[in-house]
Amino acid sequence: MRLTAAAGVATGAVAIALYPLFSGGAWFWSSLGVILVVTGTGLLAGRYTLPNPLVPPLQLLAVLIFLTAAFAREQAWGVLVPTVSSVRALGGLLATGFTDIQRYAAPVPPNPGIVLLTCGGVGLIAIVVDLLAVRMRRAALAGLPLLTLFTVPAAVIADPINWLAFIIAAAGYLGLLAADGRERISHWGRAVLVRRAPSFVAPRPSDAETGTLRMSGKRIGFAAVALAVLVPAFLPALEPDPLFGFGVGNGRGRGGNSISVSNPMVSMRGLLSLPENSTVLSYTSSDGMSRYLRTYALDVFDGEQWTMSEPHGRPEDRTSEGPLPAPPGLAPATPVTRATTSIAVSEDVRGMSFLPLPYPAGRVDIEGDWRPDRDTLMVFSTRDTAEGMTYRVTTAEPSPTAEMLRAAGSPPAAVGERYLRLPPDLPREVRALARRVTKDDAGPYEKAVQLQEFFTKKGGFTYSLATRGHTGSALADFLLRGRTGYCEQFAASMAVLARVLGIPARVAIGYTGGTNVSGVWQVRAHDSHAWPELYFEGTGWLRFEPTPAGSAGQGTASVPVYTRPQVSADGSDRPDSTPETGSSGTDTPRDPSARSRDDRTLQRDLTGVPVAVDEGVPVAAWIGLGLLAVLLVALVPAVLRWELRARRRRSLSRGPSGAPGGPSDGPGGPSAPAPAGAAGVRAGRGAPEGAVSAAWAELDDALCDYGMGRLPSESPRALAGRLTGQHGFDDDEAAALTRIATLVERMMFARTPGDTGPLREDLRLVRRALAARVTRGRRIRAVLLPPSTLLRIRRAGGRLLEATERLEGARLRLTARLDGLTGGRLTGRV
Repeated sequence: MRLTAAAGVATGAVAIALYPLFSGGAWFWSSLGVILVVTGTGLLAGRYTLPNPLVPPLQLLAVLIFLTAAFAREQAWGVLVPTVSSVRALGGLLATGFTDIQRYAAPVPPNPGIVLLTCGGVGLIAIVVDLLAVRMRRAALAGLPLLTLFTVPAAVIADPINWLAFIIAAAGYLGLLAADGRERISHWGRAVLVRRAPSFVAPRPSDAETGTLRMSGKRIGFAAVALAVLVPAFLPALEPDPLFGFGVGNGRGRGGNSISVSNPMVSMRGLLSLPENSTVLSYTSSDGMSRYLRTYALDVFDGEQWTMSEPHGRPEDRTSEGPLPAPPGLAPATPVTRATTSIAVSEDVRGMSFLPLPYPAGRVDIEGDWRPDRDTLMVFSTRDTAEGMTYRVTTAEPSPTAEMLRAAGSPPAAVGERYLRLPPDLPREVRALARRVTKDDAGPYEKAVQLQEFFTKKGGFTYSLATRGHTGSALADFLLRGRTGYCEQFAASMAVLARVLGIPARVAIGYTGGTNVSGVWQVRAHDSHAWPELYFEGTGWLRFEPTPAGSAGQGTASVPVYTRPQVSADGSDRPDSTPETGSSGTDTPRDPSARSRDDRTLQRDLTGVPVAVDEGVPVAAWIGLGLLAVLLVALVPAVLRWELRARRRRSLSRGPSGAPGGPSDGPGGPSAPAPAGAAGVRAGRGAPEGAVSAAWAELDDALCDYGMGRLPSESPRALAGRLTGQHGFDDDEAAALTRIATLVERMMFARTPGDTGPLREDLRLVRRALAARVTRGRRIRAVLLPPSTLLRIRRAGGRLLEATERLEGARLRLTARLDGLTGGRLTGRV
């Protein structure tokens, strides 16, 4: 009976881990009901001693009746009895549930089909657990179906499982094992009634053996759970970590739907270097204009790479539910240009879970479960991919004037805190460069335009895909020395310099507008691009273009209209709304400082494979940190031993001065039980007693550390004689050891120990003599892993585990007293 209940509790405890998969708690109560039905059927089967082979079919029938009453009562006979119609209704709901879980991303809504699918799965797991643990008496094997249930959320969601859910699940499984152990022990004998008077009789050998078994089992259980919780915290996660590149960083843990993607910049870099410039997508727009199509927005810079925080999509923000959330920072009074863009993704594209979209998208019409991230308006799906799909995007692009951007106010605190963050070790030369290339009296907008012109005109930068591999100072190398790279370096560098100047910035990854072919814009692999987005209050996020364009740079890149400079009447640079058209047919600035290259060089740069950049995890660094953590943990016993020795030395130093003796472990250290009479050696109230006690305890620990532990029956004098004769102590060493043993005997049998003499020097001499008689390996172990400290740690753990035994004993004593008050008798087993 107890084991059946424990199996049900274990299944319910593990089922709690499914909570991140669902919106609301309807699934839990239905799953709890099916677990109670399975457990109750098992209890009734045990009560009436039904044959074990009949129990699982009965439980399956009970689950069918429960599911019929919960989900198909209208088609059932008398609400409970299944009929052909009710079975068909359940089958239809199951099919709907399978379809829904393919359409929705976690957390899924509590649709009847999904809840039915969950309840059926939990019910089957509960039956298998009951079969293995109760019917077949294989409780340990029951962990396999429980593990299957536990791994469902780990396989579906990207966020880690909550530690509390793990502990509850582990406790449920350990409780099942404990119930199985008690059930087995209960079959060893027959219950009889005996009277037992309170006494302090020593336990019988059999009692000691079973107690040892119980303690060993508890030690194993606690150790397994502790290792499962603590060890993963010290293991590095193997995630993309490119140097001065791009990737996905850790989310801020805001909950909701999340997705982890591979390094987005790796894909862009590969597309730029492909020898075949294949078509990625095509689009048409209602105004016939080309538009940049953004896929990712990267907001975190750690000094070596740009990464993006995990996007979070809420169920109520699905693209199928209506318009997307409003663009951050865009004021209603800001003029906008409205357009509709129809995008068709090539069928050859694979794994596109983020949609390329013009920014800011107001509405996206696409099939499937696609959700926007409210902070960045990236639209993604954890279930669907975009290959071969056609979707329509409605945009309201801000069209600010230069005066509006100059008058923009300060960004909100939340925007500044997130998008102005820079690593504290950013080179000072980079910070100085940002201030040197911009005017001190300029506002944020003018400084942003000046930064863009620094990269495209005045800084002498050159566009090339054949860049060398990055080093740890890649940012400083690009800005201060090499000044040769492609869009990755240009976008990342301008975003960093903008943050230095107090302008919120992030890096966008996507595609340029492409090339117009017969009224349709074709976006190819070489149109993959990265650019910075800067924030201005009232307008929101605006695109800037620091990468050289045209034949000397990224061929289809274009400088935004609101950043085009002109010379005003006072001779200063002002943005102009009149675009300059380059020879390529796209809006590009003239770059007199760009190095001219012939067609052969340009073809090599656009199609050649760049020098390989290591995009892997710095495994050596992680291994080093792991080894350092292991080393620090391994040194804990050595530190504890050193602190204890220092405390005892202070006691020895205060001894002759008459100061109170410090605390000590007393005799009978960890190496062996105390000899007869040694219990009298304790830290006394006076200084001599405390000094002798500290010296004796330190000698006892030293013997344990060097593998020369005392025998249980040895007196201090016998110990001194054995060590002197066995290890060949010289006269001085033997005299020092004899003086310590004599002081200990006087402490045990005399009123006072008398004059302690040079006790500290005697102890030091004896320790050196012991160390000289052992091997070098033993001496190293005595320092790094002192056995005396390890034994103390083990005993402390044993006392902690024994506390649970005392609590159980208190419960039994309370039960015995209650039985005595009611005339009952204690129950024993023989």
